[in-house]
Order: sequence, then C-alpha cells, then structure tokens
Amino acid sequence: MWKLYIIFFLLPLNTKAQSDFIILKKKNKTIQSFYAGTHIAFTSTNGAYRDAEITQIKNDSIFLREYLVQMVPSTMGFLIRDTVGSFRYVYHYTDIKRFGKEDKHFNISGSGASLMGGGFLLAFGSGIVYLADRKKYSPTLLYAGLGGMGLGYLLNKAGSKGIVIGKKHYHLQYMNMSK
Repeated sequence: MWKLYIIFFLLPLNTKAQSDFIILKKKNKTIQSFYAGTHIAFTSTNGAYRDAEITQIKNDSIFLREYLVQMVPSTMGFLIRDTVGSFRYVYHYTDIKRFGKEDKHFNISGSGASLMGGGFLLAFGSGIVYLADRKKYSPTLLYAGLGGMGLGYLLNKAGSKGIVIGKKHYHLQYMNMSK
C-alpha cells in the first residue's frame, strides 16, 4: 500500500511543465528539436562557438550553461579530467549562424586551395618551359597541372561548413508554448 503512495505523490514532483522550444527545419521538414535539457553546439553570428546545455528557452531567447572541463592534477600526482567551472550565456535564437563548427582536423577546403595553387604553378611553369626550350617541354606536366587545378576547385566546393542557417533551405522556428 505504501508503494502506491510513493507512486502517486512523488512521481508528479519529477515532471516538468511544457516549455518553449526551437525547431531546426529543412524545406519545412523537422530535422531536430531543441528544448530545455538538450545539448546544443553552434556558432553564433558574432563568431563565438558554444557547446553547451540548454537550461531554458523563453521569450525567443536560449539560456545556456557551458562547462569548462580541463585536465587537473589529482592529490596522487596524475592528471584527471575535472569540471573547473561553468559559464552562462543568453542568445536570441536568430543569433545562431550555423550548427557545429568547421573541423580542425583535415581541412578539405584548405587542401583544395593548396592543390589549386600548386596546379596553377605547375601549368604556369610548363608554359614557361614551352617558351624557353620546346625540346624539354612535357605536355604531361601541363595536363597534371590543369587536373590539379580542377581537382582543387572541386575540393573547395565540397568543404563542409556545418548546417548553415539560411543556406540550402535550413531555418529555425521558435515555438512559444507559454501562451
């Protein structure tokens, strides 16, 4: 009998009221929903990257809590990961420029620019050799340079920048549930 009291009296203490939320849509199709308690990672319009937990969404604003986790020495002398502090931020939902951030590892766009520049130099050098001494000219080097330029251009176009709001039909929609 006492178990029924626990279920009926303590269970409602754990529930939350319905709150506002934000929907990420692509061509009017819901991709993801963001609400209090969920994790969000985005770059704002002023360039700040935030990787935080949403504590509340209210009046078109997103309230965030970002934790600072660092390696700190323990009492035994070895390093452990620990939460050093936390920061609170408030952003208007229209201040979100893109979800995610550009990858810091292998940069396809940067490699494409290097390949395009190297291909140009190879093709330009091949043209100079053609003008200076036609016996030493190699059309294979010219074709390799032009191919490098083309491949570099394609890699530049394929570089990932995350989900950019306003591009390719991505947009955010604020849902006010407190009415």
